[in-house]
Amino acid sequence: MKEPERITLDLVRAHGLTEEEYKKIKDMLGRDPNFTELGIFSVMWSEHCSYKSSKPLLRMFPTSGENILIKAGEENAGVVDIGEGLAVVMKMESHNHPSAVEPFQGAATGVGGIIRDIFTMGARPIALLDSLRFGHLGNGHNRYLFSGVVGGIAAYGNCMGIPTVGGEVYFDETYEGNPLVNVMCVGVARRDNLVKARAGGLGNPVLYVGADTGRDGLGGASFASRELTEESDKDRPAVQIGDPFKEKLLLEACLELLNTGVVVGMQDMGAAGLTSSTSETASRGNSGMRIDLSLVPRREEGMIPYELMLSESQERMLVIIKRGKERETRRVFDKWDLHAVPIGEVTDDGYLTVLDKDRRVAEIPVKFLTEDAPVYMREEREPEYLGKIKDVSISTIPEPQDYDDVLKILLASPTISSKRWVYEQYDYMIRTDTVLRPGGDAAVIRIKGTEKAIALTCDGNGRYCFLDPYEGGKIAVAEAARNVVCVGAKPLAITNCLNFGNPTKPYVFWQFRRCVEGIADACGILETPVSGGNVSFYNENPKGAIDPTPVVGMLGLIEKMDFLCTPWFKKEGDLIILLGECREEIGGSEYLQLIHGLKAGQIPRLDLERERAVQNTCLEVIRAHLVSSAHDCSEGGLAVTLAECCISNSGKERGAIIELEAFPEILSIRMDALLFGETQSRILISCHPRNFLQIQRVARRNKVPCARLGVVTGDRLTIRRIKKRVLDLSLKELGEKWRKGLSHGDD
Repeated sequence: MKEPERITLDLVRAHGLTEEEYKKIKDMLGRDPNFTELGIFSVMWSEHCSYKSSKPLLRMFPTSGENILIKAGEENAGVVDIGEGLAVVMKMESHNHPSAVEPFQGAATGVGGIIRDIFTMGARPIALLDSLRFGHLGNGHNRYLFSGVVGGIAAYGNCMGIPTVGGEVYFDETYEGNPLVNVMCVGVARRDNLVKARAGGLGNPVLYVGADTGRDGLGGASFASRELTEESDKDRPAVQIGDPFKEKLLLEACLELLNTGVVVGMQDMGAAGLTSSTSETASRGNSGMRIDLSLVPRREEGMIPYELMLSESQERMLVIIKRGKERETRRVFDKWDLHAVPIGEVTDDGYLTVLDKDRRVAEIPVKFLTEDAPVYMREEREPEYLGKIKDVSISTIPEPQDYDDVLKILLASPTISSKRWVYEQYDYMIRTDTVLRPGGDAAVIRIKGTEKAIALTCDGNGRYCFLDPYEGGKIAVAEAARNVVCVGAKPLAITNCLNFGNPTKPYVFWQFRRCVEGIADACGILETPVSGGNVSFYNENPKGAIDPTPVVGMLGLIEKMDFLCTPWFKKEGDLIILLGECREEIGGSEYLQLIHGLKAGQIPRLDLERERAVQNTCLEVIRAHLVSSAHDCSEGGLAVTLAECCISNSGKERGAIIELEAFPEILSIRMDALLFGETQSRILISCHPRNFLQIQRVARRNKVPCARLGVVTGDRLTIRRIKKRVLDLSLKELGEKWRKGLSHGDD
């Protein structure tokens, strides 16, 4: 690449900057920027790095709580106290655009980047989760994307020795050509070993550590801040190339260095590479930084300063150490066969000064790049489509003739069926701390040296948010919390990844605001503050924007391992009990979409106080050892939940007989709504008959409906209403449908 002779407006626009933003840059600098400076501003002021459209709304999130040690936005990841001097560090991010044009490397480097965000804070990564969304698998290109993404996640995580323990996979035409790849990483650290991404101490050395710099990933932050088009394959060079073996060395070297006490600050060279890591650490530390690009290790000849500053080559970190500790630092990195090259020093002038030997190639006040980046309150407008699809009367929907067939179709659908084909590609047992493997309500990881375990899940429903973004945002938080409660954990905090279309389109920004409001309200009532996260805009393909898809990653704490609960039925003769109530709600359901081809209707209403009461009741009876199993009632409704409880414990399946007349208040509800509606705030539990009265008392005290539905028995799932058979299928048949769903994913 050669530097252009002059900066033109066409060049400015090609960098994703508006004419007004370029004028602001000139006014701030008091001069025209050079080419390198233009590139620096373009990535730091991109949506991906500056959050210029989302920042005003993200302030609505509750970010404080008794367990929050570092608030959202203050550092690279959220930090949550779990007692005994330990902290959980967690974050979720997207790699949507790269995965759309290069699925294997796009997903793999998404995993690598989020891992670095965790260990840069001094925490050892112990678990990965992923939330994936694709178009329908009947399309060959979608199968290519799906297989590539799963392969990339598996390759990077497995090579790193970090278990991928959970997640979710959805399929819907809205993600055609624009898949969502959201990855969550969780680490554990001693509270007193946490390190911050801040540059401090006049004259302290700034070190480049890790892999060499190349041209891969050039302009990745800008690529993630514009819509995908039919020409997006040309952006393949903006996708980074990962090397998990190099990152494994980098992880161990950085953690070993942190134990020496010489580190002042550390940051991953992720989006925007050297540019973001230098400017952000200096800005957080209220300092400046001077670096010399001629000292940067590189693997390609002829790289100009612009390329070195914007490259997003993987497996690189910026480390600020105490002056005089260079030899000790070099010793650690030599041991791991990695670079540890001094490229600059901390200054006190507030500037990012970039040299190329004796030539000054950039000089910008760091606050111009960070705190002074433009912020917009975009125009918003409720989308017109809502008026056409929201008011669908259940009376216009024909009831099925055969409920057996409906359940089999739902269980075999890619979104509901077993994800074994996916998670068996992941080494989810490495490190030997995975207590509850993928496939349950939440993953459970024990914390070595304690009686504690943490529960982890990620949840979101784009269809709900398409139909009602406020309620959909609330439900994403509530379901995630409900899932960790079902394994015996108290919900502590969330991280999130908010996936939306182009924020300059008024209806997209309205969707975003309403979702944020819903998440904020749910986090406030359920006392699960937001520890951090990521916003991914411009998720659009030539057909239009994706459905608004906020994904919530939830952390829960199990104080004692004997509180652990699992979702499957276990004992012949156990009673089956429903906590919560059923209502006639089928809007936005999998049933309505799959059986009737409708993405329409009013989605279930969520009463947050009722939700909290149901969760508290479930957690109390689990901790009192009154239940044998607990399972959240969500996609597919009550019938799917019952089937999953029967068949999800492979080799030890248990049948059930359900007598709906024992539940008189729901006799007036239509059968399809009763079996397949997705009413919220419901948990299905099983227990020994002698414990039923105690569970009823707990539920009554919390003002939670509690009804006996049936009994665990036999090798069939049978549902009757007023002695009349409604549904009757063998567990063998149910299991075959459920396990077959994604088995063709590698075809």
